This record gives sequence, structure tokens and C-alpha cells, in this order.
Amino acid sequence: QVQLVESGGGLVQPGGSLRLSCAASGFTLGYYAIGWFRQAPGKEREGVSCITSNSGSTSYTDSVKGRFTISRDNALNTVYLQMNSLKPEDTAVYYCAASPVHWTTMSESAYTYWGQGTQVTVSS
Repeated sequence: QVQLVESGGGLVQPGGSLRLSCAASGFTLGYYAIGWFRQAPGKEREGVSCITSNSGSTSYTDSVKGRFTISRDNALNTVYLQMNSLKPEDTAVYYCAASPVHWTTMSESAYTYWGQGTQVTVSS
């Protein structure tokens, strides 16, 4: 069964850090580009970051550049999102998704498999 499972979310104070993980089962994550998306209450889901299958290219939405870092360990079938200097506006449910394309994209239509999401809350 194809599955993506996110973990690592939680409650953190502004300025804090979290590392999200996206673990794949039922398919080889290394063949796919992986994107992280988020959806805040009352807002549409937006692309946060993505990484190509060989880690050769990454991209970030402007609001997280310099604070978030995406990486992957294909041997562990896992992708990570290191989030530093978190702000209240980063509060959202974070999803990872897998795409068969060989470039970075934050277009949701390019993504085939989706996880269930993990909640990130940034609050004092």
C-alpha cells in the first residue's frame, strides 16, 4: 500500500524550530520529487518547498526562504523539512507529497501521492 506519513509537528514558541519528516512506504521515494505544502485555517493550501529526486535542486516559497531547509535521505525513504525561526504565520497543517516529475514544482496537480498532514502551531 502506497503511503506517505508526516511526523514531527507540534506546538513551538515563536523563534523556535521543528523538523518535519515524511516517510514513504509501498514505493521508492527516491524516484520522486517531494514537496511540502501547508494549509492554515481559512486559507488555501500553498506550496512551501520541494526537492528533486536526486537532491540536485530545491525551491522555497518566499516567506520561508532562509528559515526552512528541505533535504532527503533516499536510503531511508524519508524527506525532511527543517524549520527554524518559526513565526505564528507558519501555523498550519503541513503535508508532504510525491511527484514523478524531474524538476521542482509547487503545482499541486503534479503530485500523485499525499500524506495526511501534521499540525504545526507556533504560539507563545
